[in-house]
Amino acid sequence: MNQNLPFIKTAKEVKNLLENGASLRLIDCRTKLGDPSDGLSRYEESHLPNAAYLDLEGDLTGEKGEHGGRHPLPTPEALEELFSHLGIDQETMVVAYDDEGGAFASRLWWMLSYVGHENVYVLNGGFKEWTEHGFPVTKEIPVFTKKDFSANVQPHMTISKEEVAASLNEAILIDSRELARYQGISEPVDKKAGRIPGAVHGFWKENLDESGMWKDEHRLRERFADLHFDEEIIVYCGSGVTACPNILALKGLGYQNVKLYPGSWSDWITYPDAPIEKEPQS
Repeated sequence: MNQNLPFIKTAKEVKNLLENGASLRLIDCRTKLGDPSDGLSRYEESHLPNAAYLDLEGDLTGEKGEHGGRHPLPTPEALEELFSHLGIDQETMVVAYDDEGGAFASRLWWMLSYVGHENVYVLNGGFKEWTEHGFPVTKEIPVFTKKDFSANVQPHMTISKEEVAASLNEAILIDSRELARYQGISEPVDKKAGRIPGAVHGFWKENLDESGMWKDEHRLRERFADLHFDEEIIVYCGSGVTACPNILALKGLGYQNVKLYPGSWSDWITYPDAPIEKEPQS
């Protein structure tokens, strides 16, 4: 029998947890990049029962500055306040979902893991899979009793620009963006095109099968077969969001020394001395 990764929950598993009264917090992370109101509009129209909504720009992104990229991490203090108001403590299971292949749900999975919350998962197939099963949805906006969430930051999960630059000839560097952006052929979002020198390409959507569901453990092991478990692996993307599905897959397969470069490409290019690599153009 093919097995899902340990951080993935199926729609049926989540439905059973709800029916059995588990201490469960569902988080709707649906987001459309470039349209800040889209995700909230979809949430208000219909969402999983008792699910809260978190917005990528407003909730899962910190204060922006000269460096740090387009989606810098919020401070641990801000995350403590956010999760406390959602009624989350260390005993609460969290299941995040979106409708974009798990990219934004994985961002929340990573952020909760980063502040020491281990009981967090991503819903396989997201909102679409839930509704295709005919499982219940609602328009009701829940209100939660505040709990005390205490952050236990895991600094080993991140790596700075300076550390990335110092590791270029030692660590495995995975670029999670689309191929054309990795190659430097096009750059629809950031001000400069290209990649961090030495990076290999690993588009995050390659974690999904033809139907948009997460590949099972066997197929993901085949995908990452060239990586060794004792290597340091640094994962980046455009702004630290779509790198997270790759990290979820790697961690689920047992790779331990996996780090997110939070600012990713949008941070790297803010440093004039940061080298840039592109595919040679014919």
